Amino acid sequence: MHDRPDMWLQEALQALDERALRRQLVTYAQAGGVIEDSGQRWLNLGSNDYLNLARDERLRAAATEAIQAFGTGAGASRLVTGTLPLHETLETRLAEHKGYPAALSFGSGYMTNAGAIQALVGRGDQVFADRLIHASMIDAVQLSGARLHRFAHNEVQSLAEQLDRPASGRRLILTESVFSMDGDLAPLDEIVAVAKQYKAMLMVDEAHASGIYGPHGAGRIAAAKLQGDVTCGMGTLSKALGGYGGFVTCSSRMRDWLINKARAFIYTTAPPPASVAAAIAALDILAAEPDLGTKLLARARTFRDQLQVAGLNTLQSDSAIVPIVIGDNDAVLRVARRLHDQHMLVGAIRPPTVPTGTARLRCSITLAHTDADLTFAAECIQEACRQEGVL
Repeated sequence: MHDRPDMWLQEALQALDERALRRQLVTYAQAGGVIEDSGQRWLNLGSNDYLNLARDERLRAAATEAIQAFGTGAGASRLVTGTLPLHETLETRLAEHKGYPAALSFGSGYMTNAGAIQALVGRGDQVFADRLIHASMIDAVQLSGARLHRFAHNEVQSLAEQLDRPASGRRLILTESVFSMDGDLAPLDEIVAVAKQYKAMLMVDEAHASGIYGPHGAGRIAAAKLQGDVTCGMGTLSKALGGYGGFVTCSSRMRDWLINKARAFIYTTAPPPASVAAAIAALDILAAEPDLGTKLLARARTFRDQLQVAGLNTLQSDSAIVPIVIGDNDAVLRVARRLHDQHMLVGAIRPPTVPTGTARLRCSITLAHTDADLTFAAECIQEACRQEGVL
């Protein structure tokens, strides 16, 4: 009997096990920052439901009403017959919320980056990306065929040096507004200045800034009034807004280009009505309750201060994302297991998501977490790190 063509998988999976890099799916009873399961209360520090909207009654009611009116699916791609009034309403609201002339929604954050970047650049073009940008951005550049240049994380001088070298084609700078694994902030004003100096396009991923920073949670681009200088602002509907999907805010001309050239927009079914309606409801809440992001950042700051006083390394975090660098892959898994025993869910983030030697706990603070929850969590994390000899 001949060997099966997929027999290599056993050895490859074993290699992942040996490096403590094998990942497995775990099913949880609910989404959000606090989970109730079989009478037990779990503190979930792995959720990006920053504003505690994923189970909000107002979003659920909007989603239910949309299903009754439009059904469960759009039934076609946007350019065929999949564009519903809800899609147009959402995009108008997103543009107004972010302070841009136009917006275009996509099926997910990953698809947003994949579609927009491939529409902006191609073979013969140049992309200059922060070394810590999200995997979806890296994948998009590779698929586009453009040449990728990496500049040192948040180092504007490194970016300028890269741009100063002779190169042909269009030039596009990529960065995140709030970095998803370090929790630190990009120096947007300085990056904009360099982009203008070298006449480069600039795309900023605000997945972890939307809903939290700026006026009514409009993001850091809006807070700094940089809409006229940032070519494309990217955001998601799946984090602070509590739903699912992604979007780009941009000029009307750019929106027209993306509709015609963004393959991740063109060749997929339109986002379902329930998700779109939930996002509109979330924008209503942000308009009515402008201080939600401020409250969230204050809670995260108190939690981070408690960890830092204990001697834990939270990098340069200045957001609702609080990393705790452990270093070793096995050690971070052991610490996470100890926290699990305390009914705490914390992501043990390892390479290739983060650089080798920087395995970490990644804590996401949400408005579901009370001050008492966060004090308890900080104490448990300190004790677990002591027990594993990493503090």
